[in-house]
Amino acid sequence: MGCCASQNVDSKASRIARWRSTGIVAFRDAKLKAFPDEVLDLDKAVRTLDLTHNKLVDIPMEISKLINLQRLVLADNLVERLPMNLGKLQSLKVMTLDGNRIASLPDELGQLVRLERLSISDNILTCLPETIGSLRNLSLLNVSNNKLKTLPESIGSCFSLEELQANDNLIEDLPASVCNLIHLKSLSLNNNSVGQVIFSSNLV
Repeated sequence: MGCCASQNVDSKASRIARWRSTGIVAFRDAKLKAFPDEVLDLDKAVRTLDLTHNKLVDIPMEISKLINLQRLVLADNLVERLPMNLGKLQSLKVMTLDGNRIASLPDELGQLVRLERLSISDNILTCLPETIGSLRNLSLLNVSNNKLKTLPESIGSCFSLEELQANDNLIEDLPASVCNLIHLKSLSLNNNSVGQVIFSSNLV
């Protein structure tokens, strides 16, 4: 027993040392039902956190400790909501939330001013917050397979947006501000009820 306990301690210590060294923490397919607390103890060391394909329902408010986090991957879990202090993750550039049970995004999303890629397909979103227009560095937005009926007028302020995927929703029309997205190269609206859309020749 003593030997096994010692090996477990050594294994955990080496794992934490590796996380600190690389800045990458991955718990893919780990059958987690609760957020791993040991990650929070690493605070400034974590740059990438990948919790893909687990059974997580809640993301703790304490995730805001990870102030240097640049990439957050929570795909294929059971997450229902994001913490209200999400905006404190000021270094975040990529957030992947596909395949969860998220019905709404907090207004604090707009505080993630460095965010470049946001993918939240296969959820149950009914709307996007107007604050999304504050994401001036966002180049990819994927909201496919949700329950969206429209996109917020503020989407036209995401001036860096190059790819917008909104397939398989309930969208009937687009806000006029979409025409402000002069860098938009790809717009996907398959399986919606949108009428004719006229854009610049940049689109594919």
